[in-house]
Amino acid sequence: MAAQITPLVMPKWGLEMREGTVAGWLVEEGARLEVGTPVVDVETDKISNAVEAPDPGLLRRKVARDGERLPVKALLGVLAEADVPDADIAAYIAAYEVPAADDEGEEAAPAYAWAEVDGIRVRYARRGPEGGVPVLFLHGYGGDLGNWLFNLDALAATAPVIALDLPGHGQSDARLPGTSLAELSAFVDAFLAQIGVDRVHVVGHSLGGAIGAQLALDHPQRVASLALINAAGLGAEINADYTRGFASAASRRELKPVVEQLFADPSLASRQMVDDLLKYKRMDGVGELLDALQGALFANGRQAETPGLRLAERDVPLLVVWGAQDRVIPVAHAGHAPPRATVQVLEGAGHMAMMEQAGEVNALLKRHIGA
Repeated sequence: MAAQITPLVMPKWGLEMREGTVAGWLVEEGARLEVGTPVVDVETDKISNAVEAPDPGLLRRKVARDGERLPVKALLGVLAEADVPDADIAAYIAAYEVPAADDEGEEAAPAYAWAEVDGIRVRYARRGPEGGVPVLFLHGYGGDLGNWLFNLDALAATAPVIALDLPGHGQSDARLPGTSLAELSAFVDAFLAQIGVDRVHVVGHSLGGAIGAQLALDHPQRVASLALINAAGLGAEINADYTRGFASAASRRELKPVVEQLFADPSLASRQMVDDLLKYKRMDGVGELLDALQGALFANGRQAETPGLRLAERDVPLLVVWGAQDRVIPVAHAGHAPPRATVQVLEGAGHMAMMEQAGEVNALLKRHIGA
């Protein structure tokens, strides 16, 4: 009967997550769940999000309590159909053991690797199976590979994934190969050559989307498919209050309202997120680097380069995803995609759609890459 029981467990969001706090249940015991139904809110040090039902069924038992802090893979609840006896549910819960921590077994490899590309040291991560065309994740302006914390493991379940800190971001060297999209995409091309990867499915967010589009134009042999999430490069307009504000903010008071513009729900801009961004911005050379990028690419609320508008020149499978409440780049830019593109606008999401609607974005990416 255990085969008819589905555990709902504490997820692993991001390469560094070890535990999470149950913030509140969203459904009651006995509720009918479909795949992807939000079931329980979980908070981490970085951000909060909803754990979704992995399979259809009834929520037969809530195991975790509100406010409880639990390790990754701990049992949160149990899903099963009505014909599964209560005694079997109770026996399953009593016998459940939290699987070994990630520092044991096959996941013992380091979370991050490093490569030197054109004299710039770059942090990156690789997950998932060894075979197949990898999925390359490119983050946006001021971000890092942690922006994909809700997406990497989900995609790595079926495909190899690679995510890097772009030059001047995250833990990569605070140096730029240049400030044009051509120079940044050439760097990504050189990075792939350095780590021995010939071809990738590119997933780019914001500035990373513009770099991905430029990569498809300049180095088409590299790009098996392209997915753009709230991407720069599909139109001229951009919120100058955000780009200038992010570059210039020097304190929590200045930075928090800027970061809140990234989300449809401003409360997702957690204290830890703001503190991490301040720590990054205070690193030597980062302030000047962000100013240089902002001035070259986003000066005066205008995007200097729009490679996304030229994607009709390339026969590359294209997915465009946008948060309907994006306050950084207008959602109208999704309509600028070539006619052959698959376009999806997500309600309840702002500029960080891959965080705010992670389940839907992951499902779209899996279908796109699988096709």
